[in-house]
Amino acid sequence: MTKPLNIPARSLPVPDTVSTGMQALIAAPLRAGWNNFPSTPEGWRALAEAGRKAAAPNVAAMAERLGVKVESGTIGGVRVHTVTPAAIAPENRNRTLVQIHGGCYVLNPGEAGLTEALLIAAFGGFKVVAVDYRMPPEAYFPAALDDAVTVWQAVAAGGDPRRIGLIGTSAGGALVLAMGLRAKQLGLPMPGAIASGTPMSDITKTGDSFYTNAMIDNVLVSTDGFCDAAARFYANGHDLADPLLSPVYGDMTGFPPVILTTGTRDLLLSNTVRVHRKLRGLGIAADLHVYEGQSHGHYGRDDRNPETAEAFGEIAAFFKAHLAG
Repeated sequence: MTKPLNIPARSLPVPDTVSTGMQALIAAPLRAGWNNFPSTPEGWRALAEAGRKAAAPNVAAMAERLGVKVESGTIGGVRVHTVTPAAIAPENRNRTLVQIHGGCYVLNPGEAGLTEALLIAAFGGFKVVAVDYRMPPEAYFPAALDDAVTVWQAVAAGGDPRRIGLIGTSAGGALVLAMGLRAKQLGLPMPGAIASGTPMSDITKTGDSFYTNAMIDNVLVSTDGFCDAAARFYANGHDLADPLLSPVYGDMTGFPPVILTTGTRDLLLSNTVRVHRKLRGLGIAADLHVYEGQSHGHYGRDDRNPETAEAFGEIAAFFKAHLAG
């Protein structure tokens, strides 16, 4: 084994090359409870519900600021939330995005998982169907993937699947990639494009930034923290290297164009980069956007930060360029 590089302890200044709102996110302390997680299934359920209640007023306030409407229902027996902007862009009238929320496979049920859907609906002028997939202990792997595919198939039924885009961040970013792999297994047509934000594309703890950004990313913090435990809880004893859990190991031949988003302090920077290089190696159109100073998912935290408008403007432009009209 090659000898590791030892570096001295050091202080990292908050970059002044980003907005004041983003500086506040970057300067925030490590996420509370990052290395403290439930020991029972009911404990995980209670944690998710507490998070939902805490997030609900913030999500409602964001929806009001952005002028989007949210309607809840079911598609194919799966819970969904349909998000409609104040004005659908003319070129998007026949297009729909299917959004898969993040939360390490165990967090953000209900309205708590809608932030990304609100942002891409408002900044991109798209109708968005957000999948409120089953999570442990209600259901384990591959329930989230099965629910996502069910909704996607229903939305695409009877129309041109190239008009459908998939978007997700973190666990959702991995799930939209796994949806492409599942489509190949089932012989389903591919969507028109995929937006995968800082995906949990390898939950086996493989990748350089798991070490270089450990204790620097103030959201995920460390591979030995909450999200690792949550992913294992969802996997329920399944092989973590299964491409439907760690899609970087899957065969992505034939994938549609993909846009990937991350930040320089993101624990999953390598997860994102490795997917990008894999896609590029297969000759698939793939864009990689890396934002200054950002930890995991910072670009989707606050609609009032210019970095958020920039990131979702890029994602919207990518969809508009690659989805069928």
